[in-house]
Amino acid sequence: MLNWAQAFSTFCFLDNHRYPAGPHAVECLLAAGVKRQLSLPAGQALQSLQSFLDEKKSWIFGHLGYDLKNETEALCSGHPDHIQFPDLFFFEPEILIRLTADKLMIEAADPEAVYRAIREQPEPQQAGNTTGPLTVQSRFTRGTYLPVIRELQQHILRGDCYEINFCQEFFAEGAVIDPLQVYKKLSAVSPNPFSALYRVEDKWLICASPERFIKKTGNKIISQPIKGTAPRVRNDEKADQENKQRLYQSAKERAENVMVVDLVRNDLSRVCREGSVKVDELYGIYTFPQVYQMISTVSGELKAGTLFSDIIRAVFPMGSMTGAPKKSVMQLIEQYEKTRRGIFSGALGYINPEGDFDFNVVIRSILYNATNQYLSVPAGSAITHYSQAEAEWEECLLKVAAIKKVLGATE
Repeated sequence: MLNWAQAFSTFCFLDNHRYPAGPHAVECLLAAGVKRQLSLPAGQALQSLQSFLDEKKSWIFGHLGYDLKNETEALCSGHPDHIQFPDLFFFEPEILIRLTADKLMIEAADPEAVYRAIREQPEPQQAGNTTGPLTVQSRFTRGTYLPVIRELQQHILRGDCYEINFCQEFFAEGAVIDPLQVYKKLSAVSPNPFSALYRVEDKWLICASPERFIKKTGNKIISQPIKGTAPRVRNDEKADQENKQRLYQSAKERAENVMVVDLVRNDLSRVCREGSVKVDELYGIYTFPQVYQMISTVSGELKAGTLFSDIIRAVFPMGSMTGAPKKSVMQLIEQYEKTRRGIFSGALGYINPEGDFDFNVVIRSILYNATNQYLSVPAGSAITHYSQAEAEWEECLLKVAAIKKVLGATE
């Protein structure tokens, strides 16, 4: 199916990798080809998107870039953007393929022809990357990163913010990769419930995200922020379980998690019926191939007549990728980070004809511009008063380790 999709200049593939609390009612969704599309910079993008959705009830796929923050708050972005995804891009597909455990559904002008084309598609022989080992650099060295973390902690001590999600970019120039083969390798090493392979012309997102941003089913809305990470230990069950227990009991990780939960509750209360917002699960520890994650679940019931654009204005960007309070930390992010986040720490997902939707948080991802041969692997961590700068540096390295392994990357 994915080999066949390569012929399309725009497609979106979402895969839940059979996680028991799967993100979608279907195992995989593939949207390919474009009937109509909307591509806009931040400004009036959400208003235009609402008009686009109101035109016609249909399946819509696409993304919300982090820099839409400039539309939801009076902010700006001055850093370079080497990948160049639009701030907002959505499309209605020509072909929609839905795969469940026992059924394949194809919506297209000629579904039989699509099915035959997929069945007859040969497996490509191309290697995962064609430049040999990639040299991945960081915008920060350990020596320049640590003082920035301590400066951010001074902002926390002064009361400018409580918690800030600070990101750094790992990147490679002159990179020639086969995105599909890299996605297959990443999925084998690190299958995650919000994985995706997404293409908009020459721009690619290869995503192994474990995090849901926001989901709507009927009038119910849920958000599942992640804050808290611990490494898995291979071949040592006792040490692995100790890491899991240490994460659950960590005062620092709990402080980070409960701060973002409070932020999400506050965001959802702006569009939900009074008294309906609740925390369904706090400090849940979830198991993934590379790491343990602390995940909480917050839900609410939407007020009648609430539009998609109203919801996004209330909750975007997600608190797990900003910190609190949102506007202050986004100003600090702009001050201390070195590159524009773009689609990273934005959201990718779909809206169905009934208006229900599901979006991930774009993390644990490779961003790639095939034209300028630039590859980006951003990673971040939550900085609080309790943070140890050295541990935050190590957490970022842990988060990109699986991706660097897949790329065959060297420092």
